[in-house]
Amino acid sequence: MPNFSLAARDAVRQLNISRIREVANAGMQRNDVMAFWFGEPDQVTPDFIRRAAVDALDAGETFYTENLGIPQLREAIARYVSELHREVSSQNIAVTNSGMSALMIVTQALVSPGDRVVIVTPVWPNLVEMPRILGAQPVTFPLTFTAAGWQLDLSGLLDVLSPDTRAVYINSPNNPTGWTIDAESQQTILEHCRRHGIWLIADDAYERLFFGNDEGLAPSFLDIADPQDRLVSVNTFSKAWQMTGWRLGWMVVPEELACAVATLIEYNTSCAPGFVQRAGATAMQAGEAAVKDFNVRMKRARDFLVQHLTVLPGVEASQPDGAMYAFFRLAKASDSLAFCKQLVDSVGLGLAPGVAFGAEGEGFVRWCFAASEARLAAGIERLKEALNYE
Repeated sequence: MPNFSLAARDAVRQLNISRIREVANAGMQRNDVMAFWFGEPDQVTPDFIRRAAVDALDAGETFYTENLGIPQLREAIARYVSELHREVSSQNIAVTNSGMSALMIVTQALVSPGDRVVIVTPVWPNLVEMPRILGAQPVTFPLTFTAAGWQLDLSGLLDVLSPDTRAVYINSPNNPTGWTIDAESQQTILEHCRRHGIWLIADDAYERLFFGNDEGLAPSFLDIADPQDRLVSVNTFSKAWQMTGWRLGWMVVPEELACAVATLIEYNTSCAPGFVQRAGATAMQAGEAAVKDFNVRMKRARDFLVQHLTVLPGVEASQPDGAMYAFFRLAKASDSLAFCKQLVDSVGLGLAPGVAFGAEGEGFVRWCFAASEARLAAGIERLKEALNYE
């Protein structure tokens, strides 16, 4: 009998297991755990969005839709992007089953085995593993932690973005650090990528959770790019619209890439559910007030949590510019994975280990502050208990 191996291919077996899930899986079934390990709010999706999905289900919208999304949603997203950034048409929009799926699909569209792909880290671990699944060679470029927060060595990044680089992935505002790239640095990177034909993949999931201006809108490559640039902006309904469980996202792509993206969506998921897309269209058309309100609430939660963390001995925390996380260094978390597991076991506190976001995150812990002040305060008390603070 042939001795065929039953193991997955090497690229898959060598993937890093999510350390966030490793911690969460140990405590998700415990009712006494206060969980701040995932990037999602403690409130349900706004009622008017949920009602749109119910109405669509009641109307019988349970069938396949267009690969790139229903026209109403693509048009709504195009209007939304055009109002915030530069003008785009619905032909530039691809709707996907989550922002995560959008990132995977654009990676499938652009990255081949052996390609050199650069990722700015610390970062949500999927961004590093997605190119690896396809046999590409991810190269990480770390931000630097300083007293003023996380900083980008721009000249160092440009040196790493050599002409043989296929793509660079930049998540800003950043998960987990909250670092947000400035417009001047974006212009420099875009011009560099133009010169060398490098694709720029912008993970813009947190662009509406920015606290550095009155608009609550982070600088975007879409503000400065031309339609023909090798730029893909990936976004999601999960964060700003509080729709994590809905699994709905989109990307803005050059029109020439849309056909390939549609084909890949067909061979991955076929399409996003129609009733979920209806909810997304309602979120786009009527959700601006809810988005702005959520931004205000997250800024208040950020200020509250960071204020209480910075007074704890052995804690180094800076105020993040955006996203929904405090990423802080702890003297007692030199092994952040073991520390976070211990937090779950000893005091029922669920945080994410910094090492999950790259080697440069070791010694740090991520706390999602998308919660009420009362819940954050209770979590702080559990952390103090674990650290033996009075």
